Formats: sequence, structure tokens, C-alpha cells
Amino acid sequence: MFKYLFLAFTVVPFIELYLLLALGREVGFWPTVGMVLVTGLVGSLLARKEGVRVFRQWQESIAQGRMPEEGLLGGLLVLVGGVLLVAPGVLTDIVGLMLLFPPTRKVVAALVRRRLERRMAAGTLRVTTFRTGPFPGGPFGPPARDEPVGSRPSLRRIDGEPGDEPGTGLPGKDGPGRG
Repeated sequence: MFKYLFLAFTVVPFIELYLLLALGREVGFWPTVGMVLVTGLVGSLLARKEGVRVFRQWQESIAQGRMPEEGLLGGLLVLVGGVLLVAPGVLTDIVGLMLLFPPTRKVVAALVRRRLERRMAAGTLRVTTFRTGPFPGGPFGPPARDEPVGSRPSLRRIDGEPGDEPGTGLPGKDGPGRG
């Protein structure tokens, strides 16, 4: 994981900087700035349009009782493509456009899906969850070290009106203020 983060935050920005400087030398400063701004704007619009299209297809598929053609992976790739297009750079724009166009997105989704399936079959897929924040462990706090997660109490619904609970000493339905 570290090598991917290192690549994303150090190597890719240097490549992007080199490409932007080379482009600036060839076409000039202001055309390069304009290209960066236009691709950011077009990227955000394309990402929104594709995201809405994927979401509508999901809604239609679920309303018809069938599985959506484009799974969660397709929606995630649209999101990643939009973020890459908004980020300034040439390389990120190319990859972002590839992820926003449905034919190339399906190819990338198939590759990612195949890799995930192989790692699941081999038992090397690692999923990390975070139990931090204002409510760690849910509404009942974190489980004890020896307590299985499924043994926690669950919320139950009580039908009736306030004051109808036994042992509260409050009047029932025929008490004062109830008619």
C-alpha cells in the first residue's frame, strides 16, 4: 500500500509538472493555464453527467427487480475519473477521461474485478475497517475483547404512547389530558 501512496503523491506530481512545463514551452503559458482550467471544468461536468447516468441506470434496474449492469465498481470509477480530471495535469486528465467513457470504464472495471476475484480466491485480499470517530463500535460502544460481535443487544420497538409502559407510574390512556 505504501508504494502506491508514494507513487501517487510523489512520482505522479513530478511527471505532471514535467508534462505541464513541456506543454507550456511548446504552446505558451496562458494556453497551458487555459487547458488546465478547461479540463477541470469539462471534467467536473462530465463526471456529474456520467454519475447521474450511472445512478439512473441503477435506479431503473432495481425498480425492475434486476441487478444493475454497472456495479458499484463502475460508480467508483466514475468518481475517480472525475477527481482525476479536476486535478491539474496532463496524465491525470488522460486517465480521468478513460474512466469517464463507458467503453474504457468497462474494460478497467473488468480488470479490477478480475484482480479482486483472484486475490479473494487466494485469500490475500485485505479489508481494513476503522473503528474511530465519535461513536466507535456503534450505539452500544466497542465490543469487549472476548465478546462476539453478534451477541450485542439490539434495539427493539415499543408500540404505544409515552406513559403506557408498565411500572412508570404515569397515567394510561384515560388519564388527565387524554381524551
